[in-house]
Amino acid sequence: MDLQAILADWKKDCEIEFNALDVASVETPRLHSKYLTMLSDSRLKLKDLEFRQKHLLKDKWQWYHGKMSQEEIEKKGWNPDPFNGLRVLKGEMDYYYNSDPEIMKSEARILLQKEGCDVLKEILENIKWRHQTIGNAIRWKQFEAGF
Repeated sequence: MDLQAILADWKKDCEIEFNALDVASVETPRLHSKYLTMLSDSRLKLKDLEFRQKHLLKDKWQWYHGKMSQEEIEKKGWNPDPFNGLRVLKGEMDYYYNSDPEIMKSEARILLQKEGCDVLKEILENIKWRHQTIGNAIRWKQFEAGF
């Protein structure tokens, strides 16, 4: 599930109907289960993305250092000469790694997945304290009724 879908779901799920506090109270465990499952899936996907990036970084290192076979280069669809004929010093390699489109795309996917995990943690924290919000609403209703 992507971040926008999570936020759209939460926008609906976070609402507490003031005239149906009993229903909102009973909904809390279901919401916790839903978002905990999503967080667990999100964390697993994050780990998978991190493992894939490590593999990509190893492949890119081999490619940039000329240690990858021609068959592997062709299989990946990469240019046989990563520097397009330029002579590159060892100290300049970080510029190539940091600007490599595939590495940047991988890092962007990881950052987006981390953001999703952080959002889900915040949602779960809100659900954890939902009973306080419901309790406050009940006390307000009692106050208004003169109890």
